[in-house]
Amino acid sequence: MTEFSRRRLRHGHAYAVLMASAALVSLAPAAHAQTADNTVAVADEDTGSDATIVVIGSGQTRSVSTLLPSNLDTLPPGTSVQKALNFLPGVSAQSIDALGTNEQSLTLQVRGFNTTHLGYTLDGMPLGDGAYNNYNGLTISRALISENLGRADLATGIAGLAIPSTSNLGGALTYFSSDPKKEMGVSASITAGSEKSRRGFVRIDTGEHGGFSAYVSAQYVEQDLFVNQGAYNWSNGKQLNAKLQYQADGIRITAFADVSRTNQADDPYLSKDMLNRLGWDWAGYAPDWNRYLGVAACTVTTTPIKCAAAPSPQKNADVTFTNGQILRNDNLFYLAGDFDLTGNLSVRTQVYHHNDKGAGNNWIAGLSNQGTTSTADDLPVQIRDTRYTIDRTGVVGSLTWKLGFNELQAGLWVEQNTSSAARYIWTNVTGVFSLAQFLGGVPNTAQWVQETRWKTHQFFVQDTVRLFDDALTVDFGFKSTYSRSNAYAIRGIAVTAPPASSQFATGSLVAKDNFLPEVGVHWNVAPGHELFASYAENMAMYQGGFKLGPQSVSQTVWNQQGQYLTPETSKSVEGGYRYVGGPLQVALSGYYVKFENRLLQYNPCPTNQQQNPGCGNSFHNAGGVTSKGVELGVLWKATPWLSWYNSASYNKSTYDENLNWCTTTCVVKMTAGKQQVDTPKEMLASVLTLHTGGFSASVQGKYTGRRYYTYTNDQSFGGYTTVDLGMGYDFGDLAGLKSLKLSLNVTNLTDKRYASNFDSSVFAPDDAAGSIVVFHSSAPRQVFGTLSTSF
Repeated sequence: MTEFSRRRLRHGHAYAVLMASAALVSLAPAAHAQTADNTVAVADEDTGSDATIVVIGSGQTRSVSTLLPSNLDTLPPGTSVQKALNFLPGVSAQSIDALGTNEQSLTLQVRGFNTTHLGYTLDGMPLGDGAYNNYNGLTISRALISENLGRADLATGIAGLAIPSTSNLGGALTYFSSDPKKEMGVSASITAGSEKSRRGFVRIDTGEHGGFSAYVSAQYVEQDLFVNQGAYNWSNGKQLNAKLQYQADGIRITAFADVSRTNQADDPYLSKDMLNRLGWDWAGYAPDWNRYLGVAACTVTTTPIKCAAAPSPQKNADVTFTNGQILRNDNLFYLAGDFDLTGNLSVRTQVYHHNDKGAGNNWIAGLSNQGTTSTADDLPVQIRDTRYTIDRTGVVGSLTWKLGFNELQAGLWVEQNTSSAARYIWTNVTGVFSLAQFLGGVPNTAQWVQETRWKTHQFFVQDTVRLFDDALTVDFGFKSTYSRSNAYAIRGIAVTAPPASSQFATGSLVAKDNFLPEVGVHWNVAPGHELFASYAENMAMYQGGFKLGPQSVSQTVWNQQGQYLTPETSKSVEGGYRYVGGPLQVALSGYYVKFENRLLQYNPCPTNQQQNPGCGNSFHNAGGVTSKGVELGVLWKATPWLSWYNSASYNKSTYDENLNWCTTTCVVKMTAGKQQVDTPKEMLASVLTLHTGGFSASVQGKYTGRRYYTYTNDQSFGGYTTVDLGMGYDFGDLAGLKSLKLSLNVTNLTDKRYASNFDSSVFAPDDAAGSIVVFHSSAPRQVFGTLSTSF
């Protein structure tokens, strides 16, 4: 533990409490705050097998689990921390790729709340709502290189008042980057594996000098698609993290920078019908350009290219050349200060900025006439070019005052954000080239171009009361949230402006609630035995971005529905028991949640046909969802070299009312009592970890129950089990190198194929024909080898 941390504990303020403006542990009593600080120290120093422990949130008034860097050993280096959470109770983390970094397929379900209904922060800075179509943040894999993780805290049900988030109807993920090391050194690793995977990582620590310490680290990763596409299937990522700290008596200044460049070839979404006809690995025709032109010409009949229909069992509508390229350029910075004003009064301030430039490029069927009257060079192919931008700046601040047995906290979060989304069409295609780039020049036409300006204010205040020598803790308080989004339909940069029939709307939405209460109780019944209970109310701001929010509709639809929209809200109750003693940790919790005013999005066209003008969004207030469930986590450290973690969860999330489904007409769909889409009822996980001498091994198994993708539950995918394996041997010091280690990771060890993530924007009441293009197929078994060292 650092001298700064010791001083904070002497004053009755743990470092975790000082992070009140963002950390979940801000609600914890001092005993747990100290545990959290020690967790970071263990993670940074890698002091041995104790670091493999999954920390069950001892001392918390809510259900919390802590993930440490060593918990990532089962998965290949560079794996997204979000995907690594999959073994925790109540969590379903999906991704098509072994590393969990594919932007379109990275999804999360926790207690019936999906990715965009959770909260996310890094070192107290908000990361947005985790949406693929970015508008207010970025994923953790683009914000933090996984080797730089200090820890991740997951509150599965109630996030805590201090987290700066307007999306956490359910729980929250708070990530912490590791601090610079006190000793100068370099660590590095190289990885190679399946699908031509290659990755390199390096981190340089300066050591501490006069209170200053810093590190800079970088990674490069590349991999091909696993599906049957022979060209234009390459993904790569480049990322730089840097962190600088200055520590003195009662002062801590931290600066952090992240520069990320992501360029990913995408996999296709499939329907059940496509799966039955084409198999798990159906993909694009690339590199067979002429064959693709022949199929496209069957749809676009005004070109000299002759129609050559797709051979059975293919259908023309199945065929693409590629499935698109995802590009994201992110720059993320923050400056934070922690200050002891007196022995009992402390302040934390943080200023941050994030900007993002994104694009999604793909080939689509359509006429490219080169802008001439001649038809000789016409092609039945166009380029669909979707563009995104984010430019957000914010301030987070908090004050902590210890007064007798009270710990008073107050905090403020303010953010301004300008985001945009645009869909352009290029009708001047003359031949094939790589779409793995931002397209220059002026597009020919625009379908829609929209800019949204966001203003977000959030304030919280709470008191934590500790009585009877900290045996009893009560925390209570409230937060006030205000978020305004002003959307503007703009012309864009295309030669031809968007037509009224497909242009998105101009309009304003406000989500506000000045009193969202939260209360929690924790009781140390006996040494090692704890009881806890919490209640919270939350509200989510309206989402933004293409395909996500209720402003991404036509002006006509907006004029009809905009004034009647109500923000989504939740009321959550949870309680449970913990035991932490010797080699055993147990956490058992139960919960009840009411999710009201859920907004369902409907898009009548599959993902690969959304260029059609008739494929406009609409949003429907579909009433409520009631969630009930139980979760169990058990960690047994049988010997100093062997630990075994098991989790189990049951979640019943059902719709409260039948759905009045209105498109051109209204039909009542029988959804009352049906299980919520993409929400497995049962999940089981087991992780066995061994450390002996230089050898280490970890095997992780996960069962995920049946998941529905229609509101009436007429279509689903059955449960499945996956197994991941990690092994390594540390040779110790060798030839001037420290801790030379060789590792082997095998993901999906049994080669189980299954439906991984669902596209939530195309969920519908029913799908008798199995024709909704809704899921990504899972990756097959993949193998990775890594050599790492430090000096």
